[in-house]
Amino acid sequence: MELSLHGFETRMSEPFHDLPWPDTPEGEPRRIGVEIEMAGVSLEIMAEAVKAEFGGQIEPDSAFVARVRDTDVGDFQLELDARVLKDRAYREHLARLGISLDDSDKAALDRWLADAAGRLVPHEIVAPPIPVADLPRLDRVRAALQEAGAQGTERSFLYAFGLQINIEIHRTDAEWLLAILRSFLLMAEALTAAGAIDLARRLSPYIRAFPGPFVRHMLDPDFQPDQAGLIDAYLAHSPTRNRPLDLLPLFAHLDPERVNAAPVEHDLIKPRPAFHYRLPNCEIDDPDWSLARPFNGWVEVERLAADPERLERLSREYLDRPGQALGRWADDWSQRLRDWF
Repeated sequence: MELSLHGFETRMSEPFHDLPWPDTPEGEPRRIGVEIEMAGVSLEIMAEAVKAEFGGQIEPDSAFVARVRDTDVGDFQLELDARVLKDRAYREHLARLGISLDDSDKAALDRWLADAAGRLVPHEIVAPPIPVADLPRLDRVRAALQEAGAQGTERSFLYAFGLQINIEIHRTDAEWLLAILRSFLLMAEALTAAGAIDLARRLSPYIRAFPGPFVRHMLDPDFQPDQAGLIDAYLAHSPTRNRPLDLLPLFAHLDPERVNAAPVEHDLIKPRPAFHYRLPNCEIDDPDWSLARPFNGWVEVERLAADPERLERLSREYLDRPGQALGRWADDWSQRLRDWF
């Protein structure tokens, strides 16, 4: 059994690989949205690094949010990734306790909370969707922040920081979407091993593995749904966004009524025509790491999906492994994936 993962050893000097399907359903170049979590640098430093590469104007919003608007690729948002802080919900709690603050007190409290929370809660760059050709420019921002002291996943056990990639889709039909999902399910262990996914992240609730019944159902060659059937099966087996590959934003874009009727985190789902790939670490403090490494891992997922005969053969082998039904397959399968490196 073969499964080439030659793209995983990419370093900063190596290129971003091409997607096997370069265009969107509308025939435009597919774009990539990237969210980078880190600690050790302020929102101001992050904004300056973005402006130095992409231009635009920095617009501070609060101690927790800043924006770089009108860059040559769109608007960037820099934020302290804690919803209660960004929304200032804590002020309502203080008011209920009878604590009244004037404007200067509120500003001082915001600054103190931002500094304190920033030691545990990630600062995040949310980039607009950009063409693959512009990813090296975003990687130069990453390199500048690394030199400025940005800290990533491995700096502390408490830093369950990640890199999230949103990849625009090529087609909307169930056959293509299911091929991508099947390929990811087959390669999940390889991606985890190649990315050395940090223990803190694996123990966190954010990237929980897909349940076994879901994996077996999706890989079954007899499962040939239409788009509605695929979405229904996903919602039945995996009604949460906390997966290494989160399809809820995509499905909410394709069929909002179906997703809105499901018991999922509606207020956290942002509909968009993209795969939400949440697995990778953010190793921004490692000078040998670059954005190309996790992105090229995703390219390998699409390359497998683009080979339907190989995809079906690997799916059948996965399902036919001895003891699979008793759950003993996991360690053996993981070991075989490790052996391929």
